[in-house]
Parts: sequence; C-alpha cells; structure tokens
Amino acid sequence: MSARDNIFTKLRKADTYPIREPETQEYYGEMSPHWENETERLKHWAKAMRAVKTEIYWTTEQNWPEILLQVAKEKGLKNILLPLKTSDGQKAAAALEHSGIEVKTFTQEIEHWKDAFFQDIDAGFTGTRCGIAHTGTLMLWPTPEEPRSQSLVPPVHICTFRTDKIYDTFHAAMQGEQMADNMPTNVVLVSGPSKTADIQLTLAYGAHGPRDMVVLAILPQHINPADLED
Repeated sequence: MSARDNIFTKLRKADTYPIREPETQEYYGEMSPHWENETERLKHWAKAMRAVKTEIYWTTEQNWPEILLQVAKEKGLKNILLPLKTSDGQKAAAALEHSGIEVKTFTQEIEHWKDAFFQDIDAGFTGTRCGIAHTGTLMLWPTPEEPRSQSLVPPVHICTFRTDKIYDTFHAAMQGEQMADNMPTNVVLVSGPSKTADIQLTLAYGAHGPRDMVVLAILPQHINPADLED
C-alpha cells in the first residue's frame, strides 16, 4: 500500500466524512452586539470610524450636495473625480457647477491617463452599498461606473452613505446583501483613511491610499443629528 493510500485509510477510519458545515449563523448570533435603538447603533458606528480619523457629516437627502461643496472648499480641492452615470454623481456635479472646482471623470481607459490620475486628481467621490455598525465600516460595491480605483487612488475619498442601510455585523451584511449569489469581482470594506504601522510600528495615515476620508451620512427624516452627538 502506498503512502497516499495509508493517509486516506486513516482519514476514513477517523470518520471525518461528510465534513459538517460550520454553524456560522449560530456563531455570529452569539457574538453579535445589540443596541437599544438605531440611534445608538449609528452612534457606535460613527465613534468607531472617527477613532481612525474618518470625518462624518450628518446630512439629509436635500442638503448633502451643499455640504459636499463646503467640504471641498475647506480642503482646497481643485478637482473631484465623479461618477456621472450615477444619481449621486450627477447631484454632486450640479453642486460643483459654479464653484471653480473642476469635475473629472473616467473618459478613457486608465492606461492612457495613469500618470495624471495618480498625480493630479485631488479627490474621488463614490456611493456606498451599506454600513457595518460593529466595526465602524462602510462597504463599497465597485461597478464599471464606480471602479475600485475611484476610492483607493485619490488622496481624499468622499462618499455618500444612507444610514438606513446598516447592518450589525459583517456576517449580517453578507446575508442581507446576498453576497454569495451576486458579488462583484471585489468588495471594498473601508473603516477610515489609509494607514500603516510597518515602519518602526508608528501609525501613519495616507501611506498607500487616501489620507482623508469624508462620509456624508444621509439620515432618514425621523433621526435628529443632535441625538447622534455626545
């Protein structure tokens, strides 16, 4: 009997087949946090994101474009890369129209303007798929209209987040967004600006991605922004 046959014989005697699937639902159910209401859950999400230097602005569907313009001026942005085929991208472009801040778009393959993309773009703007309260995270769902590089390359990342689309945990988000059945080529989980501690264990921001992250958190009408601040 060969070594291979010996190994398989021992495995069969160990009664390891069929392998039982892990009880992920039960596991995550036991360790999932719980909050008294959606306001407390949002406060936890915001606290976790702000702990790693994320800038959060509580907004509404009506005023987020105005706050986008305000943020862009305060940061001295000369241009913003927008996804003009999305509804939010179009609203952002309208808000910037007479501001002197140039609207940039993906008008050609990245190979043809890679140098300008990496060197000259001040900020990238995207939407988000959902939020994850436990870890203070946003899920980005890249599409041809909003490629992954839109959020990862520019030094400033600005995004809209509709706060009524938030899950307690990553597992809940996977189930709610049916990721196993309908996932794109990649999903981006973001909890703040880029950071690393590779050099002398010193935490540095903006080392290999955005140095600033701005979230325009769009609240439903029944939530008062004042209730979200301690």
